[in-house]
Amino acid sequence: MNPLDGTASTHLIRLVRDAALRAGVRPEQIAAVHGVDEAALTGELNRIPLDSLVRLWELIAHTRTTPGAGVAVVRDAPLGSLNTWDYLVTTGATLTDSLRAAQPYHRLVTAAAEGFDLDGDGDLTIGYRTTAGDPAVVAVVNEYVLAYYLRRAREATGRPIRPSRVTFGHAAPADHSELATAFGTENIEFDAPADSMTFTAADATAPLLRPDPTLNQLLRSHADLVLAGARPIADPLDAFRAALAETLDRGEVSLDLVARRLLLSRRTLQRQLAEHGTTWRQEVDLARYEQAKSLLAEGKLTTTAIANKLGFADDRALRKAFHRWTGASPTALAR
Repeated sequence: MNPLDGTASTHLIRLVRDAALRAGVRPEQIAAVHGVDEAALTGELNRIPLDSLVRLWELIAHTRTTPGAGVAVVRDAPLGSLNTWDYLVTTGATLTDSLRAAQPYHRLVTAAAEGFDLDGDGDLTIGYRTTAGDPAVVAVVNEYVLAYYLRRAREATGRPIRPSRVTFGHAAPADHSELATAFGTENIEFDAPADSMTFTAADATAPLLRPDPTLNQLLRSHADLVLAGARPIADPLDAFRAALAETLDRGEVSLDLVARRLLLSRRTLQRQLAEHGTTWRQEVDLARYEQAKSLLAEGKLTTTAIANKLGFADDRALRKAFHRWTGASPTALAR
């Protein structure tokens, strides 16, 4: 199993987290969700467990219980909110072309098990299947997903697109006027076999406002690099270790720098490390070892340059540390 399969992007997590706060979810409830702090959400290479995303949706679903909770998230999601994915789905020749080219990269946004389906050669039907189990959460997630693709379709084409059909698997609410307004149609079916939205052929094949095949190809290449270098934030120490690795890579590692990056005080960070059975010194030592191995394997830097980069006093100090780590010299690994 690919370690990214059960994760979601930092951009989506941030979008839903902020929507939860606007919906009235208490900040302390948000803070209890793993991986939604600013430190974990810094940079698109970090990946947050899908369970954390589902928990945020649960908080929204059970705080705002009226229809349209998912639609409300989209109202505060302008183009660019989901970073690379937003531009992948809006820079092809047509809406159909963009979505089909982007489909293999859906893991940029969310877990592989979250189903994103496309069907049709003329009319285009977008379907979505969430793995969330709570029916109330499923309803909110699918409202959000379909409303999201409708907003992007309108932005990409410049047309006041109205789906020819919208279907939801959940039961009809007492009043679905907010959904009818958001989707621009009364043709909404509930208790349907699937959650989907259909665009007419005229809308699906209309030229987009900003078609850019070169940019679209560059975005797909960038998506490949992001997926290849992604780092799942699986436990509370992962965000700390990502911040430590980044500061160490810049050659400026210190407890205060990492604490500031994590929006923590020096004392709080030290306490949290102790609670997880480790110390600042142990973590720096481990991070130096991992980076030293990588740099030696690349063979581009001398041991003196590596020592300077990793904050050792000199080449001799690096050699002494490497012998302690491995029982061998750095040059033995570099061969």
